[in-house]
Amino acid sequence: MHATRYYLAGWPHSEAKKVLILLHGRGDTAQGITEITKYLPVDKFAIVVPEATRKSWYPHSFMAKPEENEPWLSSALQILKKSTDELEDGGFPSTDVYLLGFSQGACLALEFAARNAKRWAGVIGFTGGLIGDRLYRENYSGDFGGTPFFIGTGDPDSHVPLERVRESVQVLEEMNAKVDFQVYPGRPHTISRDELERASQLMKSGNPAGNQ
Repeated sequence: MHATRYYLAGWPHSEAKKVLILLHGRGDTAQGITEITKYLPVDKFAIVVPEATRKSWYPHSFMAKPEENEPWLSSALQILKKSTDELEDGGFPSTDVYLLGFSQGACLALEFAARNAKRWAGVIGFTGGLIGDRLYRENYSGDFGGTPFFIGTGDPDSHVPLERVRESVQVLEEMNAKVDFQVYPGRPHTISRDELERASQLMKSGNPAGNQ
């Protein structure tokens, strides 16, 4: 089970207007993923960064059977639920909260959002898809109410099959998400400048780039 550890950055909660929750990838740390905020419009944002025990949210591939990633997967999802509930109690409803993850963190962000579909400020997944050996649609309910998403992935990607990302986008759109989905041929397992620009546009305007 994950210890509840957070790295806090940005503005104090008492002064912030929005919140960005960052989810790092396998092998990274909370402080590591926080470096990405240098390239994002986070003025007047409180930044909350949970950190996974042993630098991994779950031990196996995101496409393994869910039970093979337990109890770590459920623990990670519970950390996010606890975080967002506490933010709401502190005056930040979901409409003021952005979720952003890379790789394993992107998978976790998308899975959590789909299991808790409502109007979020925005969801950004840099190379990720919904979790499981197949899509467990019975786990997903609610309505995103037009929540803007940005999801980018390379083709091919060494960890995240393009087809799973496409399937995930379809599920999210069926739940009334407004998704800007971009595929980058030949891009390695990283975050590109274009992805950062699209994520920034989403955070500035509340709309994915290209869907103004």
